Amino acid sequence: MRAVVQRVHSAQVTVEGAVVGAIGPGLLIFLGVGPADDPAAAEHLAQRLARLRIFADPQGRFNRSLLEVGGAACVVSQFTLFADARRGHRPSFHGAAPAPMAEALCATLVAALRRLGVAEVATGRFGARMTVAAEGDGPVTIVISTADDGWATDCG
Repeated sequence: MRAVVQRVHSAQVTVEGAVVGAIGPGLLIFLGVGPADDPAAAEHLAQRLARLRIFADPQGRFNRSLLEVGGAACVVSQFTLFADARRGHRPSFHGAAPAPMAEALCATLVAALRRLGVAEVATGRFGARMTVAAEGDGPVTIVISTADDGWATDCG
């Protein structure tokens, strides 16, 4: 799994003009699922996201997690995180998991965040054309990968 995590003051997902998910302060999480991912990876990534210390303590250092600040999470499925643009001008998405598998693992991650005690968890709509609006806080953007693929910060 790959996640691009942005600390936000607020985030909102709209589909066909209707807001389907919105949060206040917390994390906007763009989530990609690969064919080798499984429920254990989703559970592990949820724990990493909930405990990722990227919120400021009273001294201004990154010492507090989403759980510690009582922040919300907005999870947006994004198969394009598995794009391969090494050749040509059109990216290939063959590295992304099939839609039914990706949808199930996204749901697993969302459920795990809720079980862990994340104050509020909003989502986009899987497979829909979404408009995502966010007011970044920082800006702070972190990339996490559950695979040892050298793509991003490994969360293993």
